[in-house]
Amino acid sequence: MANDRQERAARAEKMRKEREKADRKQRNLITVGIVVIVIALIAVAGVAIKSISDDNKKNEALVNPANANKDYGILYTPEDATGKAPAAGAKPVRVALYEDFLCPGCGALEQTAGSFLNQQVAAGNIEIEYRPYAFLTQQSTNEYSQRAWNAAVCVADKGGAKAFKAYHDILFANQPAEGGPGPDNKQLIAWAKEAGVTGIDSCVNKQTFTPWVEDALEQGKDDGVSGTPTMRIGGKDVSGKDNTIPSVADIQKAIDAAKKA
Repeated sequence: MANDRQERAARAEKMRKEREKADRKQRNLITVGIVVIVIALIAVAGVAIKSISDDNKKNEALVNPANANKDYGILYTPEDATGKAPAAGAKPVRVALYEDFLCPGCGALEQTAGSFLNQQVAAGNIEIEYRPYAFLTQQSTNEYSQRAWNAAVCVADKGGAKAFKAYHDILFANQPAEGGPGPDNKQLIAWAKEAGVTGIDSCVNKQTFTPWVEDALEQGKDDGVSGTPTMRIGGKDVSGKDNTIPSVADIQKAIDAAKKA
């Protein structure tokens, strides 16, 4: 009998120890789980705080230029071209043009259709909204694409749409080749004087509007733009056959269609 009692006692003690061991294991797992959750929450909070901080820094650095709209466009109108108020009821067709000043295709479009577009604006048929899309910044040795757009926005900020258009045309008339150095800031400032704008040396050298130009690029991507030149007339993309640069005939056809619509 004594042996039976001892064996039962031993089994009971063994079961008690096993239960304690199981309880400790469960408590340890719960503790580890809580620690993992806390660490995850701290990490998420850290990411959120960093994101807010980065956004705040970005907003602090972002300077919105005068004479540009909420869509990152600089609008050149018939009134800018002629100096005359538009006729009553006149409603020119909106031509949105995404450009990079280093883009060979943009230079080609300017050569083949630039004069036609100018005539159409002066005649009151269209207005052109120039939108920065500086995606070729790394295709020069001195980030010309981005610097050129910053300088152009400096001109628009100080001199308005007419001065911007003159500067726009000067930049394309002196477009550098990809892969090498683009014109330096001193030259960009000199060309601004040719366009009738002075006093933007600090704006050009400090790249005041570069954050805005970068935002414009991101907005363009959100708008479905993947390269330049991208032309939209009446909200519809315009291109030549096989997605080539649009010809004057292509542009005229799109303007006529937008007028009817």
